[in-house]
Amino acid sequence: MNRTSDTNKKNTNKHGNQSASIGHSANKGKSTSASRPASARAKTARELAMDILTRVEQEQAYSNLLLNQTLQKHSLDRSDAALATELVYGTIQRLNTLDYWLSGFVAKGLAKLDPWVRSLLRMSLYQFVYLDRIPEHAVVNEAVNLAKRKGHSGIAGMVNGVLRSIIRQRSELTIPEGLSPAERIALTHSHPVWMVSSWIAQFGEETAERICSANNTVPNISVRVNVLRSSRDELLKALASSGLTVRPSELAPAGIIAESGGNMAFTSWYKEGLVSIQDESSMLVAEAVEPLSGMRVLDCCAAPGGKTAHLAELMADRGHIIAVDAHEHKRLLIEEQTQRLGLNCVQTLTTDARELPQRFAAASFDRVLLDAPCSGLGVIRRKPDLKWSKQQEEIQTVSRLQAELLNRVCSLVSPGGLLVYSTCTLASEENEQVVKTFLQAHPDFESEALPRTLAHIQGAELGMITILPCDYGSDGFFIARMRRKAL
Repeated sequence: MNRTSDTNKKNTNKHGNQSASIGHSANKGKSTSASRPASARAKTARELAMDILTRVEQEQAYSNLLLNQTLQKHSLDRSDAALATELVYGTIQRLNTLDYWLSGFVAKGLAKLDPWVRSLLRMSLYQFVYLDRIPEHAVVNEAVNLAKRKGHSGIAGMVNGVLRSIIRQRSELTIPEGLSPAERIALTHSHPVWMVSSWIAQFGEETAERICSANNTVPNISVRVNVLRSSRDELLKALASSGLTVRPSELAPAGIIAESGGNMAFTSWYKEGLVSIQDESSMLVAEAVEPLSGMRVLDCCAAPGGKTAHLAELMADRGHIIAVDAHEHKRLLIEEQTQRLGLNCVQTLTTDARELPQRFAAASFDRVLLDAPCSGLGVIRRKPDLKWSKQQEEIQTVSRLQAELLNRVCSLVSPGGLLVYSTCTLASEENEQVVKTFLQAHPDFESEALPRTLAHIQGAELGMITILPCDYGSDGFFIARMRRKAL
């Protein structure tokens, strides 16, 4: 599973909204240790990856944010930045499979090792098994040198012995027979058993395995065209004429997939407000809201602002959008988005969405979007540490919050208006069950088919769609559309 430097992982501010392609964020020219004093020796890609993996495990740091910060701080060339990215994401993605195999080679057990040694062994084994361009002797030599610098000769000898034993016994790196379907899929594709079991119950064994496999692939680099400044066809031509390999999204009407080109946030098209970086599935949410020029729209949990901006673009920047977030620093992200895109119809507000009925008159919005806080299990491909940080019990907790939010903001929808509920998770407890319970409790609302732009998606005619990571190569998403009955 090789990631090229043009398809590195992307930082994610909120479920579907991508920011930079991390592997390019530090591409400022290579520095060498010869140009620095010994005390300021430049760290290698593997050393940085080891440090990040250790902090992710010990401090519960977000891998995408920490990787981005690290690459911006250290001047790595393009290939080294790509290698560091590959090692961090790949090792986290395959964590429980790597640990299962390593446990047979570490006599005193992985848990008793220093965290940095554990990270070093994991990423070294990852290179053996999942990367095919790095010679085994190079992996061993780099690991031993790192162990000497970080620890002492005894640790270096242990690392050397473990890795050389693995090379001699590579045929033993297999998935055992006789496992249950959930255990087999969990170990083969490196996911928690509870997560796999829930997906088997919800989608069936075959689809559950396809989801897990897709979660270990590199996400697309996708952008949304600002239709107020260009058309998708015009931008496709401009991007292609500049040497980029691009294609139109099959899923999202305003989407473009960039198969080369690196960090789109560093391009003139982004800086001039022609595009926004956003996953294809996330682009479907504003389409489902279907706002019209002149409408009054409420975006209840809006940061970092990708969906808000899309709503404004679909409204031709005419009307009034209230974009809400509970945190002031996140509200400022929404304003940055709208300013970059030249949008004027958006007003931002810092408040808890549950307090919105006290701030606005009942039935005062034509459209209300609740892109709800969720477990995020649809964006594991972008945030692989989610697999290991989430617990099954959290799903019930967040589903109660989702239901509370939906019950509070629905009063703000005008008769005949639309309420759209969306998440970036796959758990039915947070999706279908929340919506069905809401509809039972609110007979003045009913499901409504999604618009023609989304008619190609299964379930659109019923007003409720689930996009799986294995369906289109995009994030996992759920969208439900409901109309408040006219009086």
